[in-house]
Amino acid sequence: MIITTTNNLEGKKIESYLGIVVGEAVMGANLFKDIFATIRDIVGGRSGAYEDELTKARKIGFSELEQEARAMGANAVVGVDIDYEVVGKGGSMLMVSISGTAVRYTDI
Repeated sequence: MIITTTNNLEGKKIESYLGIVVGEAVMGANLFKDIFATIRDIVGGRSGAYEDELTKARKIGFSELEQEARAMGANAVVGVDIDYEVVGKGGSMLMVSISGTAVRYTDI
């Protein structure tokens, strides 16, 4: 499955637009990760714990997007947009939302 942020596929002809597809993941950040992230903020450096959670959420989001597109009969998703948000009480949850248009293409 081709997944791209562009609105077309070079060397391919989009035959049909099947509809919008979305993949979402909400990941909780636990107390220990918050403490270590705060320490990192004070002393500098990257917060590996949060980066790992964002990576995990993004992979889940893309997997759901692809599953939804396949269920519609698509072989590509174009115009993909990725959004990151902090949600929940006190910003305790990380959310990734990925959307795009499911399409069916053929080679030119």
